[in-house]
Amino acid sequence: MSWSKDSRSGHRGYHHGNLKEALLRAALELIAKKGPAGFTFAEAARWAGVSPAAPYRHFRDRDELLASVAVRGFQQFEAVLTKAWNDGQPDPIVALDRLGKAYLNFARMEPAYYSAMFEAGIPMDADPELRVIGERAFAVLRAAAERLAASLPVAKRPPAMMMALHIWATTHGIASLFGRGDEGRRTLPMSPEELLEAAVLIYLRGLGMPEGPPPAR
Repeated sequence: MSWSKDSRSGHRGYHHGNLKEALLRAALELIAKKGPAGFTFAEAARWAGVSPAAPYRHFRDRDELLASVAVRGFQQFEAVLTKAWNDGQPDPIVALDRLGKAYLNFARMEPAYYSAMFEAGIPMDADPELRVIGERAFAVLRAAAERLAASLPVAKRPPAMMMALHIWATTHGIASLFGRGDEGRRTLPMSPEELLEAAVLIYLRGLGMPEGPPPAR
C-alpha cells in the first residue's frame, strides 16, 4: 500500500493495496481532526482517495466504519491495561495506580481512538466484536477491583462490580476532561495523574482499605 498527501486538502490519496486499512486510517485521521461526529462516510472515502462507492465493499455505513476503528482502539487499550495491571504485582494498590496512569496515558496519546471508543455514540450491541473487546478491556479493571475487595473483611466487602464502575467512572471523567491529547482538554492546576491518585486513594480509604505501599512513581 502506498500513500500520497495532497498539500491543498491535507488528505491522503490511496493508490493500491488494502482498501479496508486505508479507510480505517482515513477515519482515524478525520476523528482526530473533526471528532467522531464531524465527517461523513463519503468524506472518509475522499480522504482515503477512493470513490464514494468504494467503502461499501467493506463497511455497511459510517457507523460500521467507526465501530471498526473503536474495535482496534479497544484492542490496544486492553493490551495497555493488561500490561499495566500485571496481575496485581507487586501489590494491588501499586498496580491499580499503575493501571490508572496507563488509562490516562492512552487517552492522551491516542485521542482519536479514545473518541471512537467512548464518544462516537455507537451502541456496543451494534457490533459483536466491539462488545466482546470492550468487555475484555473492562475485565482488567474488574479483576483489579476483585483483588482489592478481597483485602476487606467479608462483612464490609463491597461488590467488586460496583467498585470497578466507581473507579472507571472517576478515571474516565478525569481522562476526558483533563487528560486527553486534543483540544478538548481543560486546564488543571495539577497533573491528571495526581488528581486520579488522590481521588482513588480517598475512595479506597472510604471503603476501609488497609494502608498499602505508596504508589510507584
